[in-house]
Amino acid sequence: MAALRGPRALLWRWRPNPLRRRSDRVEAWTVLAVWFLALLAGTLAGFSVTRSVEQGLARERVEWRPVTARLTGHAPGRAAGTERVWAEVRWRAPDGSAHLGQTRVVPGSTAGTAVTVWTDPRGRLVTRPVTEAQAALRAGLIGTLAGAAAAVVPLGCGRLVRDRLERRRLDLWDTEWARVGPQWRWKTG
Repeated sequence: MAALRGPRALLWRWRPNPLRRRSDRVEAWTVLAVWFLALLAGTLAGFSVTRSVEQGLARERVEWRPVTARLTGHAPGRAAGTERVWAEVRWRAPDGSAHLGQTRVVPGSTAGTAVTVWTDPRGRLVTRPVTEAQAALRAGLIGTLAGAAAAVVPLGCGRLVRDRLERRRLDLWDTEWARVGPQWRWKTG
């Protein structure tokens, strides 16, 4: 509702006021600094994580290669609710060494059936690399989460500072009330 009242309502912390305390000025500058740091930290973290994820996924698209593997035995029949089943395959790595692993194949495939699998430079089984569009989406989502997480740190620290200021103001108020309060009590007789 304060945002609808105009800029004066938004900038109330900086307006001159004879009742404004030092802690009010400190809190006003703390709020401004915390929001600035949260935006800066969130933006920098989000963009750097997004770029890092995109580079990693691009490297995977370049390094991971499809290889023809052969089933070592018969694949199990169709399982309930699945289009593919797990089966053991054998393939040769780029250095010529033989490897065994499991991948998903068409149900009921016979031993020796050729299957395309993806391997990394060491010859280990990996998943199919993501496309550029999938990589952009994944990097954007991870970058957004990282940016939000980085922005929470200054916001949390700012909340702690504001809580401490509020606690100090209440302590000062209690002290002042202990001094002034007895003068206001009813005097009998």
